Amino acid sequence: MGAPMAGRLLAAGHTVAVYNRTRARAAPLEALGARVAVDPAGAAAGADIVISMVTDSPDAEAVLLGPGGAVQGATPGVLFIDMSTIAPAAARSIGERLQARAMRFLDAPVTGGDVGARAGTLSILVGGAASDLAQARPVFEALGQRITHCGTVGAGQAMKACNQILCALNLVGVVEALALAEQSGLDGRQLVSALSAGAGGSWALEKLGPRIVAGDFDPGFMVRLIQKDLRIVDAIARDAGLPLEGTSLAAHAFADNEAHGEGALGTQAMWKVLQRRKAAAKP
Repeated sequence: MGAPMAGRLLAAGHTVAVYNRTRARAAPLEALGARVAVDPAGAAAGADIVISMVTDSPDAEAVLLGPGGAVQGATPGVLFIDMSTIAPAAARSIGERLQARAMRFLDAPVTGGDVGARAGTLSILVGGAASDLAQARPVFEALGQRITHCGTVGAGQAMKACNQILCALNLVGVVEALALAEQSGLDGRQLVSALSAGAGGSWALEKLGPRIVAGDFDPGFMVRLIQKDLRIVDAIARDAGLPLEGTSLAAHAFADNEAHGEGALGTQAMWKVLQRRKAAAKP
C-alpha cells in the first residue's frame, strides 16, 4: 500500500522522501524522484508532513518513536499521519507521545485495497484535530476520493475496525453464495454480473467474486492481515462487552486458511475453507 501511495504523491507534485526496511522496494520510487533515506529519522528530516504505512501497532510505534524513528529527525510542529491499520488505543498512545514532543498527529487508516492505492481512490478515515486535517487535505486528496473526519485521535482506527467487520462478513456471503450457485449448476461469472448491482451487491462480490470464480487467490489483502485486523476488532468488542458472532465466524474461517498454510493468500481464499468443509461433509 505504501509504495503506490507514495507514487501518487510524487505524481501530484509533492516532494517525497521514503524509507523501507527492504531498500530495494524503494528503488522504483527513487526512479520517480523520491529521496530514499537510510532510516525513518532521515525520511522525516525537513518534512512538513510525515506519513507512516506499516503492518501493525508495534511497527507503527517502532518506526515513529523507536531508535532511529521518524520523531528523531522531525522538527517541532511537524504533522505526523499514521495511515496503517492499528489498534485505536495504540493510535491514542502514539498521539499523546508525539504531542509531548510538540508534534501533531492524525490517525488516518484507509480502505480500498491495493487497487484503490494505485488509482488514488482510497477512502480515508481520519481521527484528530480539524485544523490538522485541513493541512493534510491536499495530501489526502492525492490519495483518495472520500475523506471522513471521524472524531478525535483513535476514531479513524475505530471506524476502520468497523470496516473490517463488513469486509469479513461480506466475504462470507460471497463465498457461500458462489458455493450454492456451483451446487445449483449456475455460472459463477453470471452470478457476479447479475447480483453485483442488486441489493446483495458489495465490493467483495464485485472485486473478489471474479477472482474466486477464476481460481485466483493471489493477495490484494492477505489472510494474515485481515486476521490481525479482526484481533483488533475482537479486543475492542471484548472491552465493550459486545458479542460479535458473525465476526467470530469469519475469523474462524480465516484461521482455517492459516492452519492450511494459506495466510499469505488473498482473503478470497476463504473459498478454499468452504470447499474443504464441503468435501469433509460428504458421506
